[in-house]
Amino acid sequence: MVTGGRATASRNTFDFVTLVALSPYSPQPGRAQLNHEQNAILDLLARSAQSVAELGALLNLPICVVRILLADLMETGHITTAGRIHEAAEAPDRTLLEAVLEGLHKL
Repeated sequence: MVTGGRATASRNTFDFVTLVALSPYSPQPGRAQLNHEQNAILDLLARSAQSVAELGALLNLPICVVRILLADLMETGHITTAGRIHEAAEAPDRTLLEAVLEGLHKL
Protein backbone atom coordinates (compact mmCIF):
# COMPACT_ATOMS: atom_id res chain seq x y z
CA MET A 1 0.00 0.00 0.00
CA VAL A 2 2.75 2.44 0.94
CA THR A 3 4.47 2.16 -2.45
CA GLY A 4 1.35 1.93 -4.57
CA GLY A 5 2.05 -1.73 -5.32
CA ARG A 6 5.51 -1.11 -6.77
CA ALA A 7 8.37 -3.42 -5.81
CA THR A 8 11.20 -1.35 -7.29
CA ALA A 9 12.06 2.34 -7.53
CA SER A 10 11.39 4.09 -10.82
CA ARG A 11 14.89 5.31 -11.67
CA ASN A 12 16.79 6.65 -8.69
CA THR A 13 18.71 4.16 -6.62
CA PHE A 14 19.80 4.65 -3.05
CA ASP A 15 22.16 2.43 -1.09
CA PHE A 16 22.21 2.05 2.71
CA VAL A 17 24.71 4.84 3.31
CA THR A 18 23.42 7.44 0.85
CA LEU A 19 22.77 10.66 2.76
CA VAL A 20 19.44 12.22 1.91
CA ALA A 21 18.54 15.86 2.59
CA LEU A 22 15.69 18.22 1.87
CA SER A 23 16.07 19.98 -1.43
CA PRO A 24 16.56 23.73 -1.08
CA TYR A 25 13.88 24.00 -3.76
CA SER A 26 11.44 21.62 -2.07
CA PRO A 27 7.86 22.45 -3.12
CA GLN A 28 6.14 22.94 0.25
CA PRO A 29 2.60 23.22 -1.18
CA GLY A 30 3.17 19.87 -2.90
CA ARG A 31 3.30 18.04 0.44
CA ALA A 32 -0.48 17.69 0.56
CA GLN A 33 -0.27 15.19 -2.31
CA LEU A 34 2.22 12.96 -0.48
CA ASN A 35 1.32 9.93 1.61
CA HIS A 36 1.86 9.70 5.36
CA GLU A 37 5.21 7.93 5.08
CA GLN A 38 6.59 10.44 2.58
CA ASN A 39 5.60 13.32 4.84
CA ALA A 40 7.25 11.51 7.77
CA ILE A 41 10.47 11.26 5.75
CA LEU A 42 10.38 14.98 5.01
CA ASP A 43 9.75 15.76 8.68
CA LEU A 44 12.83 13.72 9.67
CA LEU A 45 14.94 15.39 7.00
CA ALA A 46 13.85 18.83 8.21
CA ARG A 47 16.04 18.19 11.29
CA SER A 48 19.13 16.94 9.43
CA ALA A 49 20.32 14.79 6.56
CA GLN A 50 19.81 11.08 7.19
CA SER A 51 21.13 7.92 5.60
CA VAL A 52 18.71 5.55 3.91
CA ALA A 53 19.38 2.99 6.67
CA GLU A 54 18.60 5.54 9.39
CA LEU A 55 15.34 6.53 7.71
CA GLY A 56 14.29 2.89 7.48
CA ALA A 57 15.05 2.31 11.15
CA LEU A 58 13.37 5.51 12.33
CA LEU A 59 10.23 4.83 10.31
CA ASN A 60 10.27 1.08 10.95
CA LEU A 61 10.04 0.40 7.22
CA PRO A 62 11.96 -2.07 5.06
CA ILE A 63 14.80 -0.51 3.06
CA CYS A 64 13.18 -1.55 -0.24
CA VAL A 65 10.09 0.49 0.67
CA VAL A 66 12.17 3.48 1.79
CA ARG A 67 14.07 3.41 -1.51
CA ILE A 68 10.83 3.59 -3.51
CA LEU A 69 9.49 6.43 -1.37
CA LEU A 70 12.79 8.32 -1.71
CA ALA A 71 12.81 7.86 -5.49
CA ASP A 72 9.34 9.40 -5.66
CA LEU A 73 10.41 12.30 -3.43
CA MET A 74 13.51 12.85 -5.58
CA GLU A 75 11.44 12.94 -8.76
CA THR A 76 9.08 15.54 -7.29
CA GLY A 77 12.00 17.72 -6.18
CA HIS A 78 11.45 17.34 -2.44
CA ILE A 79 14.82 15.77 -1.63
CA THR A 80 18.38 15.60 -2.85
CA THR A 81 21.29 13.34 -2.04
CA ALA A 82 24.14 14.74 -0.01
CA GLY A 83 26.68 12.07 -0.90
CA ARG A 84 27.58 8.99 1.04
CA ILE A 85 28.62 8.79 4.66
CA HIS A 86 32.24 7.99 3.81
CA GLU A 87 32.38 10.92 1.35
CA ALA A 88 30.86 13.35 3.85
CA ALA A 89 33.59 13.01 6.47
CA GLU A 90 37.23 12.09 6.55
CA ALA A 91 36.80 9.38 9.17
CA PRO A 92 33.27 8.37 10.21
CA ASP A 93 32.57 8.77 13.89
CA ARG A 94 32.36 5.42 15.68
CA THR A 95 29.10 6.42 17.40
CA LEU A 96 27.54 7.19 14.01
CA LEU A 97 28.57 3.81 12.62
CA GLU A 98 27.26 2.07 15.74
CA ALA A 99 23.95 3.94 15.41
CA VAL A 100 23.63 2.85 11.77
CA LEU A 101 24.47 -0.73 12.72
CA GLU A 102 21.89 -0.65 15.50
CA GLY A 103 19.32 0.67 13.03
CA LEU A 104 20.11 -2.14 10.61
CA HIS A 105 19.71 -4.71 13.38
CA LYS A 106 16.25 -3.28 14.11
CA LEU A 107 15.23 -3.93 10.53
